Amino acid sequence: MKREIPVMIKALVPTPTGCGVFLTDGAKVIAIFVDHSVAAAITMAMHDVQKPRPLTHDLIQNILAGLGVVLQKVVINDLKEDTYFARLFMYQELESGKNMLEIDARPSDSIALALQLKAPIYIAEDVLNRADDMGWALEKKSSDEET
Repeated sequence: MKREIPVMIKALVPTPTGCGVFLTDGAKVIAIFVDHSVAAAITMAMHDVQKPRPLTHDLIQNILAGLGVVLQKVVINDLKEDTYFARLFMYQELESGKNMLEIDARPSDSIALALQLKAPIYIAEDVLNRADDMGWALEKKSSDEET
């Protein structure tokens, strides 16, 4: 079994086409770039913003709740040609027992759901090892803002 490292959001940085979501394990920083709509969903989930009507990730949350499905964790499990991949790990309690589900999903949607549902976010150790450390980009942004 692959080792999974817990990560948390270190920063959200607007870009011309969306937002950079910077995740860290405390030592290394990686960046996943997302479109404006998912960046908004992540921001709202981070700040527990109440919306007047359900948005897409709220709809998914409501469907999962209606089916009795619990999001156990999100794992960023692969990196191919600068594109990250993720899996949602969920379970459903049934009369016949626990049903485990594993679903392929974009990391951006996975992060938004994890934040909304208070589920942990992990990255596979081999993916973290292969990913570029983007800490320099956050340092550059901070120094640019100071000048």
